[in-house]
Amino acid sequence: MSVRKLKPITPGQRFRVVNGFDAITTDKPEKSLLAPLKKSGGRNSQGKMTVRHRGGGHKRRYRIIDFKRDKQGVDAKVVSIQYDPNRTAFIALVEYKDGEKRYVVAQNGLQVGQKISSGSKAAPEIGNALPLSEIPLGTIISCIELRPGQGAVMARSAGTFAQLMAKDGKFVTIKLPSGETRLILANCLATVGAVSNSDHQLLVSGKAGRSRWLGRRPRTRPVAMNPVDHPMGGGEGRASGGHPRSKNGIPAKGFRTRSKTKDTNRYIIERRKK
Repeated sequence: MSVRKLKPITPGQRFRVVNGFDAITTDKPEKSLLAPLKKSGGRNSQGKMTVRHRGGGHKRRYRIIDFKRDKQGVDAKVVSIQYDPNRTAFIALVEYKDGEKRYVVAQNGLQVGQKISSGSKAAPEIGNALPLSEIPLGTIISCIELRPGQGAVMARSAGTFAQLMAKDGKFVTIKLPSGETRLILANCLATVGAVSNSDHQLLVSGKAGRSRWLGRRPRTRPVAMNPVDHPMGGGEGRASGGHPRSKNGIPAKGFRTRSKTKDTNRYIIERRKK
């Protein structure tokens, strides 16, 4: 994977850094795995705006991703590595021996023509999905289930990975991308390898219009607002507005919002770093 810096023939390209897309092998998605994707513009069923700074953006179609990896014991061949507009990671189109095609989140180093499989009998190699109990200690993993059969929910975005630290009875200890160390049931599935497109963090959009293409509307600084609009608004001249907090008054920058009585707190061994 690589990034490209453009020649500044326009002001918007002066600082622009784009993805090289050298890992992508085709630009044609699999039609049978596409679904329509309706935009809400941040509005609820009553048409009222409940999330600010959303709206517009380029039309997309959703790629149906197999997060559960429930076709176990059957080998699949990687047909292509593709771009997905709905996520930061690349996706891989795989074809099983019986002819069924599915999309999976692509891992770093996954190659076209490579065989991948899932289940307890699969080898702990890149792209294979195994129960955590079957993965060797110290292995880099991604696309991790939190409950058996739920499908991958953790470490799914570009370049992320977790590490399997220890095994103890029906639980394993993993260190997550956030720095949190927690227990997970050993019969949950995880995929071996880090998620693809690790250079995503190096990209620079270069202009405000690119944010609009992605469906992000402009955001007004809270200190520029009036007191009626935001807790940090008001003041004479350029007075900045007190302690950082959200529009609802919840403090930001270090304030912990996780419930102290949450049932799953007992599975967290070490909190993520502030």
